[in-house]
Amino acid sequence: MSLPHAPLLIDVAGLELAPHERRRLRDPLVGGVILFARNWQSRRQLLALVAQIRAARADLLITVDQEGGRVQRLRGDGFTSLPPMAALGRQWMRDPMRAVQAAAACGCVLAGELRACDIDLSFTPVVDLDWGRSQVIGDRALHADPRVVALLAQALVSGMQRGGLAHCLKHFPGHGWVEADSHQALPRDPRGLRRILDSDAAAYGWLRHGARAVMPAHVVYARVDSLPAGFSRRWIGQVLREQLGFAGAVISDDLTMQGALQVAGDLSRGALMALQAGCDLVLVCNRSQHGGGEELDRLLDDLHRAQQRGDWQADPAAAARRAGLRACQPALSWDDLMLDAAYVAALDDLAALE
Repeated sequence: MSLPHAPLLIDVAGLELAPHERRRLRDPLVGGVILFARNWQSRRQLLALVAQIRAARADLLITVDQEGGRVQRLRGDGFTSLPPMAALGRQWMRDPMRAVQAAAACGCVLAGELRACDIDLSFTPVVDLDWGRSQVIGDRALHADPRVVALLAQALVSGMQRGGLAHCLKHFPGHGWVEADSHQALPRDPRGLRRILDSDAAAYGWLRHGARAVMPAHVVYARVDSLPAGFSRRWIGQVLREQLGFAGAVISDDLTMQGALQVAGDLSRGALMALQAGCDLVLVCNRSQHGGGEELDRLLDDLHRAQQRGDWQADPAAAARRAGLRACQPALSWDDLMLDAAYVAALDDLAALE
């Protein structure tokens, strides 16, 4: 059976699907949905929304930003309040093995709760280094030492994988050194390739065998390429895939961020640039609430026309990488999760995090 060529990951407006959103999700270029806090009211409501999405298209990837700390979209009604990742780094400085244990526990809890709600992937872990420069990264970073970041990230990922949840390392090759927030501006990093590979990007090479997905940064590394990493064939094709050996999916950061729009000019051009650079999925957030999602419909029309013109080609390898992010093992129900020994032990480990 052929795999769908569905590279767009889009949002939905509210607590349930509108009829026009059901139609949009059936477009063959749509590959998945990202959920936000506005899509969350309760677990019952969330399960109903996810069921509506699955009914529209059974093969859609359902995702959420559930990192912990200040980036946790689903809160309350049983969801555990996860620590910021910096708490794991601080624990490392006191007791490295307890930090590894806590990181794995965090992944286990994260995966159990999201999979119980039929969610496939969380955009975590952040593997940017804590240079003490970036406010948008801040306590989302695990540590300043790339070796510590890689070890804690691997432990977190192992917990997520045990629970059947896919993950995404971000933001390649590193967002922690620049001060500007790519949501609001286009950051520029003047460092050379060797320095970046030896520090910020090192974790991507060390974790390449188990990493499922990577998200490039909307940051320009001017001594390497004039384009941001998410639009750069050099960063995605040559460095990430060829030099570092990463074989998983590449998912763009949100194309509505200023770091992308300042270069591309509009969503359609940004999506095309990301696909041409080697992204397997392109992420477009917070456009469903405005005008019934007219911008999303224009983007779909533009991408269909671009495909017909041959401006980008449907890639079977990319389709296979996208399909590999879907959950492939049955999840426990919420009630069964509450009685699961591994989940309960992980909660105890998180409660003991100093």
